[in-house]
Amino acid sequence: MIPEFRQDFNRRWKPELYGRFLAELDRRSGTHVEFRNSETPCFFPRELLEKMARDGTEMLRQLLGDPGYLAAASDAIPPEYRVPNEAKHPLFVQADFGIDENLEPKLVEIQGFPSLYAFQPVLGDTYRDIFGLDASLRHQFRDDYWELTQRAIVGDRDPENVILLEIDPLEQKTLPDFNLTEKCFGIRTVNLRDIRKRGNKLFFGEIPVERIYNRVIVDELQRKNITPPFDWRDDLDVEWAGLPNWYFKLSKFSIPFLHHPAAPKTWFLNRLTELPEDLDNYVLKPLYSFAGLGVVVGPSREQVASADPDSFILQERVRFRPVIETPCGMTQAEVRIMYVWLDEDPIALTTIIRTGRGKMMGVDHNKNLEWVGATAGFFPG
Repeated sequence: MIPEFRQDFNRRWKPELYGRFLAELDRRSGTHVEFRNSETPCFFPRELLEKMARDGTEMLRQLLGDPGYLAAASDAIPPEYRVPNEAKHPLFVQADFGIDENLEPKLVEIQGFPSLYAFQPVLGDTYRDIFGLDASLRHQFRDDYWELTQRAIVGDRDPENVILLEIDPLEQKTLPDFNLTEKCFGIRTVNLRDIRKRGNKLFFGEIPVERIYNRVIVDELQRKNITPPFDWRDDLDVEWAGLPNWYFKLSKFSIPFLHHPAAPKTWFLNRLTELPEDLDNYVLKPLYSFAGLGVVVGPSREQVASADPDSFILQERVRFRPVIETPCGMTQAEVRIMYVWLDEDPIALTTIIRTGRGKMMGVDHNKNLEWVGATAGFFPG
């Protein structure tokens, strides 16, 4: 979106540089990165990204200041997954924005769950190093990025007693992030299946677990029919870096409660008395899913009718404006603002960018295309 950087990058791009970039990203990640990373980073005006960060903060404040939302969100937590000793706000927040036809940010989704906090900075650095990007360009909002992320993930605990908890981590596409989290913060990645409970304490082998950086997604837990070695409702002697309750509370469930210029109109499906005539201008979304699972853009009436009304929302469709000039044509971008919320205010740290030329931005929805996928967002310092 910044013509001089875009045109200079496109002019200097070579296939062998992209090959070197992918090889170096694998090397730094300690494993092959399975999801597609684009041939190019993105170059955004700083003002646009800062507006997204402000909009996300304003919407978070609106939600957490709304007693009606807080009560409904609390009721939305399934009883079997309600973790006690809930924090007053989420520790990790992701706000995803599309860029509409007027070049204004529009919320796509908001989540109270961690993302690629270790991988994303390394991805940006790898683009910079391999493609020789201008030294004035930044891809993190904060110079103290690693210090703030350390506080969020490890807290004041000994890293020996902090774990990244996931289901079958070696099988996850996010394994590069797990490896880099271990490298950067000195903690272990542990399979949920390998945890043991003794009294109200958790152990990995003989090592007591004092803090959990939680990456377990509940819908995967249910899909794989896994019975955890502890009950989520137990009053455990452990700190949660990312309390599981916020997976349910701050999610697609929260969007119908938002009243903000950046928030598209959204309804719980079970509260709609009549469907819009122009369903092509709407998106049907399950309340709890990741990576676009179950999302239908421009659904038919039959698809809406077959959806569980208690588990879906209907949202005004954000028409993404193609803003990234590539050799394969103009490409759309979705921008994720990644926050940590340590004290009184959420702090925007960096971005994750997904680019594509289809109806959806996720890397799984733009297969067999070039100059699309996961990437980093740079802006003038």
